[in-house]
Amino acid sequence: MGELFRSEEMTLAQLFLQSEAAYCCVSELGEIGMVQFRDVSHCTPLAGGLRLLQRAQYENIRTCDEFSLALRFVEKEIKKANIPILDTGENPEVPFPRDMIDLEATFEKLENELKEINTNQEALKRNFLELMELKYILRKTQQFFDEMADPELLEESSTLLEPSEAGRGAPLRLGFVAGVIHRERIPLFERMLWRVCRGNVFLRQVEMDDPLEDPVTGAQVHKSVFIIFFQGDQLKNRVKKICEGFRATLYPCPETPQERKEMAGGVNTRIEDLQMVINIQQSHLYRILQAAAKNIRVWFIKVRKMKAIYHTLNLCNIDVTQKCLIAEVWCPVTDLDSIQFALRRGTERSGSTVPSILNRMQTKQTPPTYNKTNKFTSGFQNIVDAYGIGTYREINPAPYTIITFPFLFAVMFGDFGHGIVLTMFALWLVIRESRILSQKSDNEMFNTVFSGRYIILLMGIFSIYTGLIYNDCFSKALNFFGSSWSVRPMFTKENWTEEVLHSHALLQVNPAVPGVFNGPYPFGIDPVWGSSLKDCCYTSSLVTKIFIVLGIYVMGLLMLLMSLFDYNYFKKPLNIYLGFIPEFIFMVTLFGYLVILILYKWCAYDAVTSKDAPSLLIHFINMFLFNYSDSSNRMLYRGQQQGLQSFLVVVALLCVPWMLVAKPLVLRHQYLRKKHLGTHNFGGIRVGNGPTEEDAEIIQHDQLSTHSEDADEFDFADTIVHQSIHTIEYCLGCISNTASYLRLWALSLAHAQLSEVLWTMVMHIGFNVKNLGGSLLLVVIFAAFATLTVTILLIMEGLSAFLHALRLHWVEFQNKFYSGLGFKFIPFSFESILEGKFDD
Repeated sequence: MGELFRSEEMTLAQLFLQSEAAYCCVSELGEIGMVQFRDVSHCTPLAGGLRLLQRAQYENIRTCDEFSLALRFVEKEIKKANIPILDTGENPEVPFPRDMIDLEATFEKLENELKEINTNQEALKRNFLELMELKYILRKTQQFFDEMADPELLEESSTLLEPSEAGRGAPLRLGFVAGVIHRERIPLFERMLWRVCRGNVFLRQVEMDDPLEDPVTGAQVHKSVFIIFFQGDQLKNRVKKICEGFRATLYPCPETPQERKEMAGGVNTRIEDLQMVINIQQSHLYRILQAAAKNIRVWFIKVRKMKAIYHTLNLCNIDVTQKCLIAEVWCPVTDLDSIQFALRRGTERSGSTVPSILNRMQTKQTPPTYNKTNKFTSGFQNIVDAYGIGTYREINPAPYTIITFPFLFAVMFGDFGHGIVLTMFALWLVIRESRILSQKSDNEMFNTVFSGRYIILLMGIFSIYTGLIYNDCFSKALNFFGSSWSVRPMFTKENWTEEVLHSHALLQVNPAVPGVFNGPYPFGIDPVWGSSLKDCCYTSSLVTKIFIVLGIYVMGLLMLLMSLFDYNYFKKPLNIYLGFIPEFIFMVTLFGYLVILILYKWCAYDAVTSKDAPSLLIHFINMFLFNYSDSSNRMLYRGQQQGLQSFLVVVALLCVPWMLVAKPLVLRHQYLRKKHLGTHNFGGIRVGNGPTEEDAEIIQHDQLSTHSEDADEFDFADTIVHQSIHTIEYCLGCISNTASYLRLWALSLAHAQLSEVLWTMVMHIGFNVKNLGGSLLLVVIFAAFATLTVTILLIMEGLSAFLHALRLHWVEFQNKFYSGLGFKFIPFSFESILEGKFDD
């Protein structure tokens, strides 16, 4: 079979790279993405007994990390300024190692310049904030003094007399402080002043009209202006400590109106000058960030490529001459020429005159599994890989999944109308895929749906086909070819009159009457069944048998053929004779015979004799029980049916010990034969009747051809247990897996019934109103119907059918022949690294 049906043939190769050309060669290998490097570096003993990992590129990697930090800082500043980052899709070449000095100078200059501008801007904004707060304080303080009944009492700091000191005439001065505080701290601030100062202070506060910008975070902060009057230095100290505790900012406020007016004028002038300086600096910063936004993506790509190259070089081993790097890589055999060409191109680019050498190695290690995919097959390959990465050179189920997966989905989802909607959505994704890829959405759910756009497209196309087979379009039957049923002969044969029709709500049409049933419908199901109360019984019986045939022949026999291909490819004749053949006979004699009975019953009985057709279910049960005395369920066909069925059951039962006992006994016999045919060498002389060297090679080949000698010691008990589990699992799985295909019928029935219920409960509301208002109501009803159709029938039911199709492939199909015990081939590829699929 071709490489499409198996993983690529891999080989382990050794690369000899000259030190001056290694960087460019690894760069070219990263561009083509066809090799997977292995870590072959080792520790070197140094003087003094210390050991140091030979990671020669540690300093370069650390430099690349510093570049990344600088670029992330610049990117953060660009996003903060709401400047779009230009993405032209350019894939720049990897810079040479000597260019790291220029890049370092560029990044360092840009980072220092931005940090300096940010520091200056923060200081300017802090000064601007203080001036704005002082401006509000002067304005609100003046408004407060203007509102007082006797403003001169406080403006001129007049004296007050306390009642206890009125006789002595002792003058006391009334002082005040003004400042700003966060708005949410005002209630607690006022309560604290009242309690600490025991009510001997007077607080007046008012909220600022406009929020102010925090110079550090850039957030909008709401603050309030307050003024506190107190008496004496003791209260003044308490007030200042409370303000300090609540992080309130105090500003000097003159006592006279004239001084406040002059200060306010000076503050306004300083604010205007400061605003002009901030605007100029902001424009300068914006120009710098705009220039950086044009190149930052290219810079990121260069740095990531350089870091990936240095990481890869650290995986290489250094020759004793310190002039050559030795690397080991896994690579596909078919791509060896491309790898050789990339090495030559890298050598020429570096200017080296010594060519790089690629040497294939012989190894007993299991290579990684690599299945080549494209944008169409990658989705189906991901479905298979989710079950398990295939063992090296194991048959790949993905090509078969391309057809079986959307078909099984469509069998459960089958609706002509819903399939059209699903196909249109998938076509939209396929047509606009280049534009969607360029936008690089961060929505994980949308990206998941977009990556499976071709799966959805095939699911929609197959759903259209199965919807036509079921004759179901939004729960309504389509009448393309008329109907094969006619009721006119019943009016003469059964004496159907107008009175009979009006007096009987339910009437049955007899297909045995000539002219009533005119033969099979040309395509799909006759639309007349859509108006019949026995529609569900008829379609369920038909579809159930179709799904049993589909499950046994398509999935059951196909998986056995897949295992046969694997046994033949890996040269395991023991598994063919003692595994595949009895499994195939067991499947065909029981369930293959059931399919033949289904097909025979469809062909042998017509409308006249259908009433006498026996039940296949009872027939199949009696076949296992050897019960042929049941006269209520007659034989299906003439001849030796009883003898044939008994023979098939006996053959199937004989296959069970064939699968259970034969293989362990043969394995034990081979092990004992190899053990007794040993040779003993004494002084170079062969003693005994053991095999010669040629015989030993033959025995070794036999060991590789069978599973008996995979381990050094043979455990007969373990082999018996393993084979017993496999036999029981297969025999029971044939029954349970066949029954599992009835979920196809269950899901298709559920989808059809949900669609019919949605039509009956929603759309009929608009159809029942016959006036003009009904037309307007129908628009609203149709909008609700479309919304429910998309959310319930397309998304929820589609997801349910998708998951069940997934289970049918993983449990009923792949687990019979697909081990999935390999590990994935992860090539060193710049494309994967830049997309974030793999770390450096």
